Amino acid sequence: QVQLVESGGGLVQAGGSLRLSCAASGRTFSSRAMGWFRQAPGKEREFVAAISAGGTITYYADSVKGRFTISRDNAKNTVYLQMDSLNPEDTAVYYCAVRSLVGSYYQREKYDYWGQGTQVTVSS
Repeated sequence: QVQLVESGGGLVQAGGSLRLSCAASGRTFSSRAMGWFRQAPGKEREFVAAISAGGTITYYADSVKGRFTISRDNAKNTVYLQMDSLNPEDTAVYYCAVRSLVGSYYQREKYDYWGQGTQVTVSS
């Protein structure tokens, strides 16, 4: 069993930055890829970014490429999402998740465990 706890969300003005953290419990963290997803009101949960178990390979949605950076610290069992140049369209609840051992990095169905989410609100 893995438990995930996100933090770092909040209210920020357009053009600003936030850094989300996701602390994981369990011994399997360092062997599993991790992802960030987000869900805006009335919309489906969508892929934002993912990182391989070793942290050497990253994936991004086109909408955040060049603005967001995913990273991880396996010694601390934590994955991060640095978000720069935020705009109101980035407003959503952000979730971190543990990817299953196989499957696409981009599909939420391929993730086994989810955190409770953290709200990010970007004002114009």
